[in-house]
Amino acid sequence: MSSSSERLAPSTGSDTADRPGRLMRLAPVLTGLTALVCLLGWLQKQPCASVRFDFIKTTTNACYTDVYPLYYVRGLSDGKVPYFDALTGSDIHYVEYPVLSGGFMQLVAWLVRPFGVDARGMAFFNVTALLLAVLAVVAVLATAYAAGRRSLRAGLMVALSPALLLTAYINWDLLAVGLSALAVAAWSARRPALAGALLGLAVAAKFYPLLFLGPLVLLCVRAGQWRAMGRLLAGAAGAWLAVNLPVMVFAWDGWKEFYTFSQKRGVDWGSVFFVLQDHGLEKPAADTGLLNLLGTGTFLVLAAGIAVLALAAPRRPRVAQLLFLVLVAFMLPNKVWSPQYVLWLLPLAALARPKLPAFVAWQIGEIVYFFGIWWFLLSVSAQTQGADLSGTLSAVFALDAPEGGISKDVYSLALLARFVTVLLLAALVVWEILRPSADAVRADGEDDPAGGVLDGAADVVSLARLRGAPRAAQASP
Repeated sequence: MSSSSERLAPSTGSDTADRPGRLMRLAPVLTGLTALVCLLGWLQKQPCASVRFDFIKTTTNACYTDVYPLYYVRGLSDGKVPYFDALTGSDIHYVEYPVLSGGFMQLVAWLVRPFGVDARGMAFFNVTALLLAVLAVVAVLATAYAAGRRSLRAGLMVALSPALLLTAYINWDLLAVGLSALAVAAWSARRPALAGALLGLAVAAKFYPLLFLGPLVLLCVRAGQWRAMGRLLAGAAGAWLAVNLPVMVFAWDGWKEFYTFSQKRGVDWGSVFFVLQDHGLEKPAADTGLLNLLGTGTFLVLAAGIAVLALAAPRRPRVAQLLFLVLVAFMLPNKVWSPQYVLWLLPLAALARPKLPAFVAWQIGEIVYFFGIWWFLLSVSAQTQGADLSGTLSAVFALDAPEGGISKDVYSLALLARFVTVLLLAALVVWEILRPSADAVRADGEDDPAGGVLDGAADVVSLARLRGAPRAAQASP
């Protein structure tokens, strides 16, 4: 571990001292714009809400949501408590979400109990949408805080994203997104224990934030920040256990449903395997065990490459860059990639690469995919009566054979539009890690605004040092 004299002071542009004041000045604008986009997202769902989210109407008008139907299908309308009360008449025996998401669902179910029986389903959707909109505001403000001097740009990139408008209310993902953004903000404020606790809560809401621990640990190792790393891991483990342990003890079968369901789940419409199964990969698509092995193995190979990049790059990568890359590495070979998963990437993309051209191209790709998936499902709905569509039992809807929709070939192009634009963003992030002079954030004289204790820290462990190369400076003194 290097002595304090060997460390470089953070650049003045990424100093956390002026961030609260900057955020206070920007908060009214960012909050108002995010609320407006969320309101437009709610209005976008109204053609479907007016017909109680009839499946054919939701696919025709591209305004699908899991929230309304799952209120009924997962027993919340009957007073069943997630994880403790088993479901009947379904291959899914309990609510198939991590504990904090199930708790969120239960909370809203309690809140709408005063409504009449016929009004509760729509009240459940509307109250959920309101709370998710609050979480969207939280995610935007947290992203703006973590962005340092680029607070306004990063905040606007998330707040005005078409993907936020279109996908905010498909599922409960904004709970994990908001908590993850708060964790990054806490880390940037040099509060690793709090960051870990928030990250642990995010993992309790959705699995993907667990992936963030790997990059943070690697960067702490490279900078010799052992104490911060320990506090991060302790905070994450403590918060996750505090939420999960009671359910594990008193409702084990319900608690493990998320994990068993994830293992048994087959190829989703949005996965690259859905396209590849028509091009020589029929066996993995049909064999869930082989599919899990192939997806997990591919991710581990990509993760190993990211680990090498973290330790061998000429200058320590920024936190947001590695978080974005590891999440992309997880999503690309995954057997499930639902439309709302774009929300996972939004804050990280704005922090990792606050440039508009590739970001806009990615958003266009997501728009193309968003409409493509619903119109494709419209074209095949007559053949999928009673099947599981986007995690929701379509048997609860009237599935009269409609006209219209798009062919599988056209849908495959829409799916590839998403993959190609995400890959483009990832490739540009890798390029800027290897060529720090091309990084817009560091070109302005900052080191790592979201880096917290890593901001301005010197290298202690790196592959470059093992080869005898001189230590790279991390920031301007």
